[in-house]
Amino acid sequence: MRKYLYTLFCIVFFCVFVNAQNDLKLWYKQPAGEQWAAALPVGNGYIGAMVYGNPEQEKITLNEGTIWSGSPHRNDDPELLSVLPEVRRLIFEGQQREAHKLVDKTIAFKKKANGMKFEPVGSVCLNFKGHDKPSAYYRELDLATAKTTTIYTVDGITFKREVIAPLQEKVVVIRLTASKLQSLTFTTFLQSPQNNSRATLDNNMLGLAGHTSTHEGVEGKVKFQSYVKIHTEDGQISQTDTSISVDKASSATLYITVASNFVSYNDISGDEVVKARSYLNTATSKKYADILKMHSKIYQSYFNRVKMDLGKTDAMKDPTDVRLRNFATGDDPQLVALYFQFGRYLLISSSAPGGQPANLQGIWNATMNPPWDSKYTININTEMNYWGAEVCHLEEMHEPLLQMVKELSQTGQQTARTMYGARGWVAHHNTDLWRTTGPVDATYYGMWPMGGAWLSQHLWQKYLYSGDKQYLLSIYPLLKGASLFFVDFLTEHPVKHWLVTAPSMSPENAPYTHPGISMDAGVTMDNQLVFELLSTTARASELLETDKEFRDSLQTIIKRLPPMQIGQYGQLQEWMDDLDDPADKHRHISHLYGLFPGYQISAYRTPELFAAAATTLNQRGDVSTGWSMGWKVNWWARLLEGNRALKLIQSQLVPVEEAVKRKEGGGGTYPNLFDAHPPFQIDGNFGCSAGIAEMLLQSHDGAIHILPALPDAWKKGSVSGLRTRGGYEIVSLIWKEGKVQKLIIRSTLGGNCRLRVSNELKGKGIKLVNDAIPNVNPFFQLQATPVPVISEKAPLTPARLSTTWLYDIQTLPGGVYVLTGI
Repeated sequence: MRKYLYTLFCIVFFCVFVNAQNDLKLWYKQPAGEQWAAALPVGNGYIGAMVYGNPEQEKITLNEGTIWSGSPHRNDDPELLSVLPEVRRLIFEGQQREAHKLVDKTIAFKKKANGMKFEPVGSVCLNFKGHDKPSAYYRELDLATAKTTTIYTVDGITFKREVIAPLQEKVVVIRLTASKLQSLTFTTFLQSPQNNSRATLDNNMLGLAGHTSTHEGVEGKVKFQSYVKIHTEDGQISQTDTSISVDKASSATLYITVASNFVSYNDISGDEVVKARSYLNTATSKKYADILKMHSKIYQSYFNRVKMDLGKTDAMKDPTDVRLRNFATGDDPQLVALYFQFGRYLLISSSAPGGQPANLQGIWNATMNPPWDSKYTININTEMNYWGAEVCHLEEMHEPLLQMVKELSQTGQQTARTMYGARGWVAHHNTDLWRTTGPVDATYYGMWPMGGAWLSQHLWQKYLYSGDKQYLLSIYPLLKGASLFFVDFLTEHPVKHWLVTAPSMSPENAPYTHPGISMDAGVTMDNQLVFELLSTTARASELLETDKEFRDSLQTIIKRLPPMQIGQYGQLQEWMDDLDDPADKHRHISHLYGLFPGYQISAYRTPELFAAAATTLNQRGDVSTGWSMGWKVNWWARLLEGNRALKLIQSQLVPVEEAVKRKEGGGGTYPNLFDAHPPFQIDGNFGCSAGIAEMLLQSHDGAIHILPALPDAWKKGSVSGLRTRGGYEIVSLIWKEGKVQKLIIRSTLGGNCRLRVSNELKGKGIKLVNDAIPNVNPFFQLQATPVPVISEKAPLTPARLSTTWLYDIQTLPGGVYVLTGI
């Protein structure tokens, strides 16, 4: 009994100690049970796994980034081209409902493929007989090491499980140990929700083979093979046709892999068995300690780039699920820093170079019919996944998305030609593993040809952060192709004579004048997207000293685009006509794209539009679906309202069951800190992480703005490792009471570094300037913004701007500059 109490004391002490010593852990006093959204995610951008931490019946659910329903196919509908002139005529005559019906009749949305599904592989199950009543239970996800750990005691023996998805291997590894030798006894087997799968035993390895499902008439041809191999110290191994049992081992290591026949979006000729065996052989030739050491080295080379301290309180002593319940009413700024870093962890885990981009659920999904098929929704959600990639110093994790844009630029050429009679390439509001670019779902959602324009922003932003001319040269054809589509697609408005998009919509919303009918012409978001795309393409042409004639033609078109307009309620108009309803609480506020992630609306350059954007946000309200609140964090940060941005974070970080009770649109957070629409969508996690960075650092508006939206609650803190446009890195930023105490900046490209801060600074080489002096650094030369049309009924509300100081520093490549507050 004395030995048992001593063991229990040691475990409890260990749990409290590690929690007190490490502020980068999600930890819990109970297992996930059957709740997938309480399990803890690991991933290497290739395989994703959810770890439940159940003592008696452990379950590890598996995903692999290329396991999707269907097979290579297209979903274009060429019939649209024949009715396009009539659709436009109806829209221009105010007959949107008739235009909607004509498109509905022409495009057979219900008869064609509307996108394939991201599907699960299955689960690795481990049964530990007699472990149903453990004591001293503890489980964690350590963001510092990308490792989950489960610890508990049974009959005086302490059992420990570690799970990693090593970034250097295409496997998941489970390590089992116990405090007493020869005390590990368990049975392992595989199960899958896939109807077309079978469990096997192959050369002392568990196997699961199968192929994905047929969906919407597209035959499932993705073949997959999973293997589990067990290495033990001591003990006896026995097996049946579908399971392996280990008896009285001192330790055990399970190596799990998955492979498919997927080669590319138009090639599934790979050999999944050969690939899976190769991955497994490579991993099993190494000791667990060596795999863990290399995994930690590679992972930390990414994760440790950024550190954040917003303050620590006693709330950190509580488990993560308790902190989540108390956050809205408590004092726990460190939970915000943890949530920020969790977002970075998820991006590293779900979007490694060479893999697929993070989809609607990253790389984690347990069901055969995930919400919205877990596709790539490119009218906001996919882009939101990557808002933090550059600024949060995970630029390598941006690569899978950029590769997908390259592939869409290939498949989208046929869509542009056959559906619109246009050159270049186009994508609509959804795509999938097969890079389909035709309209998806009903007319209300799908008739939106702007996906390529939005995705192209990511190509350009990566250049602004890196300054890499060779990279710019490689993406210029993609930018040009996206622009060419709109050169051909834009049409003159018969009354206003602007060049407008038609048909299109303001994503997933409709004005009160024709509810349920979203189709329109020249909506505000379209105008912002086209303006930005054509402007950046022209700028890229200028930087590369090529295509002058094309560049000049783009500049001519830009001058004819519709301006942003301020409506009768002082709001930024969502549509060309003043149709906004101030009681509209819709989750999509797409016309604020120009505020974020675009930068056409500025506190300093367009104060009227700036005020109108704030009015729109106030009218829409705060609480909404999880991803929408993540977007609002970024908007309020751009509006320089840190307290309001923090309020949105507080609304997001509440248990999902409490969020549902408030009946204001959903939102909330699951016990494992996954964001809830509900149900789970990972974009809310990524969007909020980007928003937290945006509160501390902005670089879109002609200068590097330090602490632009710092809330009063973050009285002191520090951050390091964030990146800015123009090739600068914040080596260290320390603040107290809203004032910069110390700022260290590294310049990778050199050039003029312009800083905007809320207090005076001193340091070698800094020079005080004012807004009237343009920044000579080419990475901060802003595009011209269309002049807004001001409604006679719309009062101009001056932006509430705090006093700021503006400094220039002439930097050299590789130079480090130290500034201190006065």
